[in-house]
Amino acid sequence: MSTPFYVSPQQAMADRAEYARKGIARGRSVVVLTYADGIVFVAENTSRALHKVSEIYDKIAFAAVGRYNEFENLRIGGVRYADLRGYSYDRADVTARGLANVYAQTLGTIFSSVGEKPYEVELIVAEVGRTPDEDQIYRLTPDGSVVDEKNHVVVGGNADSIGNYLGQRHRSGLSLTEAVKVAVDSLARDPNGGTPRTLTPEQLEVAVLDRQRFQQRKFKRILGGQLARLLDGDQSAETDDEEKPAAGGPSD
Repeated sequence: MSTPFYVSPQQAMADRAEYARKGIARGRSVVVLTYADGIVFVAENTSRALHKVSEIYDKIAFAAVGRYNEFENLRIGGVRYADLRGYSYDRADVTARGLANVYAQTLGTIFSSVGEKPYEVELIVAEVGRTPDEDQIYRLTPDGSVVDEKNHVVVGGNADSIGNYLGQRHRSGLSLTEAVKVAVDSLARDPNGGTPRTLTPEQLEVAVLDRQRFQQRKFKRILGGQLARLLDGDQSAETDDEEKPAAGGPSD
């Protein structure tokens, strides 16, 4: 009878973490940073249908990198949790911290299970507050760890290199135009020091949690012409509302 192959628990967990990390690193990065009026999300994403950034609840948004089917399941679960909690108690009881804790429990359970592979995802849960000091940004790793980030965070791709660049250029009180420029410049740079890429609106997914919106829902996507104008440095584009359909065209 052969002796079963033994792997220490520490080595098994390290192997699972390395497996998940390699899967996440293959994805294109997502940058999240604060600006004067809220929180902006900028992702390198050429798809118009498969979103990396989504709304969860009134003041809460979600961003992710990694396997789409895995983080989409988590997103849907988060929406259901938020809707149920808001309906059962009060809308104010739905918080980014509570949602991050739910995700942490789910990811941690999957990561430690020997019956399935760990999720190859890294998540960001953000909530915009009434003032900049009340903004919250949480990063969740595949093992269920939660990191309370301040001001900015990067996940996926060359996260370390992009994060260092972003940290040197981010400051409090940025306008939306300035924040988008900093985020796009950080995504476009070559980690090896080569010529930066040029990212077009068609290659980007941009959204904000805007505390200045009168609506209860603070999430807004920045699309088409408005995004192009922001990338060109046109600050008047900051006050534009969502893209409107052409005359006679279908509406949402």
